[in-house]
Amino acid sequence: MTPRERFNAEAAKRILITDGAFGTEIQNWKLDEAAYAGSLGLSHDQKGNNDILAITKPEVPETITREYLEAGSDIVSTNTFSANVISQADYGAEHLVREINVESARIARALATEYEAKDGRPRFVAGAIGPTNKTLSLSPDVNDPGFREIDFDYLKGVYREQIDALLEGGEGVGVDFILIETVFDTLNAKAGIMAAIEAGDALGRDVPIMMSMTLTDLSGRNLSGHTVEAFWHAVRHAKPITIGLNCSFGAEQLRPHVKTLSAIADTLIMVYPNAGLPNELGEYDEQPETTAGLVGEWAVAKQVNVLGGCCGSTPAHIKAMADGVRGLEPRVVARPEVRTKLAGLEPFTMAA
Repeated sequence: MTPRERFNAEAAKRILITDGAFGTEIQNWKLDEAAYAGSLGLSHDQKGNNDILAITKPEVPETITREYLEAGSDIVSTNTFSANVISQADYGAEHLVREINVESARIARALATEYEAKDGRPRFVAGAIGPTNKTLSLSPDVNDPGFREIDFDYLKGVYREQIDALLEGGEGVGVDFILIETVFDTLNAKAGIMAAIEAGDALGRDVPIMMSMTLTDLSGRNLSGHTVEAFWHAVRHAKPITIGLNCSFGAEQLRPHVKTLSAIADTLIMVYPNAGLPNELGEYDEQPETTAGLVGEWAVAKQVNVLGGCCGSTPAHIKAMADGVRGLEPRVVARPEVRTKLAGLEPFTMAA
């Protein structure tokens, strides 16, 4: 069976669990700059470069991944949110992008294989790619609305380099899926989609895509202005294995948007919100039982197929979710009527 077939088969049986945050978990290690930098001899300060730990201190992402698997995760993601040349340029580490991604995929794959061998339950690896710190849809210069720092083809190439490295080694060695997450700009996401499709074509195999949008205001839009429904219309052509929401404002504020997406998407729904909103010190106070109770409402309503956590979530949050949804039936994939559906900032459905 292909990873897509195995995943769909498992999702038909139960609600699956993905992992939680890496960034806030890494902060708990209180690493100094030397720990991040290792012996690489880079010219820039590396403190905060979480992705590079796959090379300089692999026991950190390895331990965190293991803790999520122990908590009940069916899916673990690679610690590669910023492992692209745009983001790594801030640290003078652009030349290490391939190595970071290959090593991160190796860590996640080895642990997923180990835990699957223990109990026979399939475990999956998602190669995480973040939105970068650039935007294709908006100008960074308020005096020049037409200005863009990068163009579509450049960003597609940036993503392609990262995706090729995450997939290196083939099935069972590289990642199972490409997770295009925290999408604040729908056009950035479409560059990622094209890069993933081209990477799969080059390998001659199916590379399933997971898509996850983040909302930047309470009306339910991302930074480029798209509503949840318009976003789905804009990316549905990629036939993602999951569509969903992550980060944002926490589970409570996502409730109406999860309901909307669940009703229209003819694929699996994956939602992994922040553990509430950070306090004035930037810390997350929402307790595991609270987060698990909020996302559990979606499970009871049969609106989700995969649950997990984003910023502030811990292995304890993931365990509480896994325990809370055990035995509940998963969402049945929607079968919307066949219509021409387009997207500007708002969805447009052509009348019959």
